Order: sequence, then C-alpha cells, then structure tokens
Amino acid sequence: MYRRATGPIGTTAFITFLLGIPILAGGIWLSSAATDCIRFLQLPLIILGVTLMAISLFGFSAACYGQLKLIRFFLFLLFLFLFALLFFIIFAYAVTDKGKGQVVTNRSFLEYLLNDYSGWLKDKVADGEYWEKVNDCLHRSGECGVAMARYVRDPNSGLLVPESADAFYQRKLSPIESGCCKPPTSCGYTYVNETVWNPVPGVPATDPDCTRWSNDQQVLCYECDSCKAGVLATTRRHWRKVSKINIVVLVLLVILYFIGCLAYRHAKRAHYDETYGVNRMSKATPSIFRF
Repeated sequence: MYRRATGPIGTTAFITFLLGIPILAGGIWLSSAATDCIRFLQLPLIILGVTLMAISLFGFSAACYGQLKLIRFFLFLLFLFLFALLFFIIFAYAVTDKGKGQVVTNRSFLEYLLNDYSGWLKDKVADGEYWEKVNDCLHRSGECGVAMARYVRDPNSGLLVPESADAFYQRKLSPIESGCCKPPTSCGYTYVNETVWNPVPGVPATDPDCTRWSNDQQVLCYECDSCKAGVLATTRRHWRKVSKINIVVLVLLVILYFIGCLAYRHAKRAHYDETYGVNRMSKATPSIFRF
C-alpha cells in the first residue's frame, strides 16, 4: 500500500523533469541567438533548468525508495525552486519594463532611442567596458553584412543594383539593423545602399549619433546610442518570449507541487497504516489544534 501511495510522487517528479527542459532550452536559445549579445542572464537560466531536472531526479529516486524523509526534502527543494524561478521572472520583466521603438513618418521600420530605456539594464549596456564586448559580438554576428543587402535588376542596364530608397524605407528592419546598420532618420542622410549613407551638405546634425556614423563597414553606427537602444530592444523581445514560457512552467510547477503535497500526505497515511476516517486521538479532551 505504501509503495502504491508513493506512485504519484514519482509521476510528479517525472513531469517536473520534463518541465525543466523548456527552461534549459530557453537559456540555450538565448546563448545561441546571433543578435542577442547581452548574455549575463542566460547562464542563470541554464542553471535553473539543470537544477530543476536534478531536483526531479532526486524526487523520482525518493519515490522509488519510498522514504518519507527524502520525499519531504524533495518537496522542500521544489518549494525553494519555485521562489527562485518567480524571482527570475520578476527580475527579467523589471529590467526590460521600458523601451519601445518609435514610429517614423513614411518608414515601415522603427527608430530606437536610448533615452526610452532606463534602469539597471540601460546603465550596464551604456558602460563603456561592457559595450566593447557587445560591440565585438555585433561585428561577429554579421547583422549588418551581406544578409542585409538586397539587389534588384536595373531595367536599362540589366545589372544588379541596390534596391531604391523607397523600397528600403518599407522594410521591416530588426532593432539591430535599424539602430546599428544605418544612421538615425533624423540625420537626413541620403541613401546610397543599406549601409552607405551620405550627409547632405549644409544641413546641421542635431543628433550626436549623426557624427558617430561612418560609411566604414567596420564602424557604421556601432558606437551610436541608437545601436545600444537596438540591442536593448532585441534583448527585451527575447527575454519577454522566454519569460512567457517560464510563467507557464511556473504555473504548472505550482500545480505539481500541490499534487506532490497531497501525494506525500497520502504516503504518510499509508506508512502508518491509517485509513481515511480513522481517528487516532487518545486524549479524553483533545486540543483544538489537529495535526
């Protein structure tokens, strides 16, 4: 009877193991995302996934051996993990709370401003030493490279030429492409191709990013505030996707935790050969507190 009572614990541990997979997969996906160069929360996410899988294996072993102390410890570890995952979700949403792309007239892509962001994440990205690492990551990702170029055939010469400015303005650029691969629209630069823009003589540049822009393909706007904002926007989008999955996992884990608690209570009754409805009270005047 006791062994049968611990069966739900084993099932709970098995499902818990399966729920660790999407958490681990989310951390791996963020680490491998080509355009996500902010990776200091990916490692904790991977650790959370591995930890949950380890806890579930421990719970499965506890159910197999039928030890109440081990089952109780498994539920205690799962309880701590629930709080850790809840803290991680709240933190991820808190640091990516602000910041959205700005709509520009006659443009299908959005512009990204660093001032739209605030808090700890913005300060970390704006830090010069950390930005050097992000900058290097952006260069290696090749986001502004060949993949961004589009060519059309000239009807007169038959040669392939870069698409027109009007066609480029109707593109759905990613935050990195919009913030790092071209100058801000407010600069009023003349389009040559996706990553080559020429300033208009006599037009003053009011945005500091305009003077940071360079047609040098190794420079472009990688040092612009718009590029930092584009990185923040990309990070925000990726973290929000992963956080939604983590919320679903958290809800399922809470349900499993309560199921595990009920299974533990049932296993405890079976261990003491109790049946439901049996009163083990021996006191003539029992206390009002019943355990």
